[in-house]
Amino acid sequence: MCWSATADLAAGAGISAVGVACVARVRDPRALPLAALPLLLGVHQIVESVVWRSGGGGGPATVAWAVMALPLLAVWMPVGVWCAAPPSARPRLLLPLAVGAATAAVLAYALATGPVTAEIRGRTIGYAVDAPFPAVLVAGYLLATVGSLLLSGDRRLETLGFLAGVGALGCWALWRTEFVSTWCAVAAVCSVVLFGWARARPDGARGALT
Repeated sequence: MCWSATADLAAGAGISAVGVACVARVRDPRALPLAALPLLLGVHQIVESVVWRSGGGGGPATVAWAVMALPLLAVWMPVGVWCAAPPSARPRLLLPLAVGAATAAVLAYALATGPVTAEIRGRTIGYAVDAPFPAVLVAGYLLATVGSLLLSGDRRLETLGFLAGVGALGCWALWRTEFVSTWCAVAAVCSVVLFGWARARPDGARGALT
């Protein structure tokens, strides 16, 4: 999330461009889901710019934002890491993969059966989703997304997981005070780290990461 429609649009365009570069760089099909992550994040920012311009509410842009941020990302991250990880790391990645699938299922059900609303709060947007056991869902979401990176067995992805975890904590603190939304900056930094990861990968379809 960014602090205005213009910031979201600019960040989304830049992050999407990094995503295109990541996808163009990799040759191993197993790396494509993770390499395409900046594209998802970039489109996510662009969708939020529409939420800003529509004044929040519960329209299609708000629902699309929630689908990408919640169930889709909870599955995309652990699947992408599992596909790209070396064989030796894959057994331990089954846990965040299973937790991500379960978390995504609950979140998808909540989005399909309940209201999703967005409220403009100064330089932030507050999203409301009627989901059960929010603390458990947050824990599962973090294990699936940040946890899969930390368990990946790849130094760059572990660094990405650390940055994402610290960045999420900082952004949450700023968002809770309704001061300013800064997740777009974290997404940009993470996308650059992913581009470095994509550049460092061998062009062959080897299972191990370097």
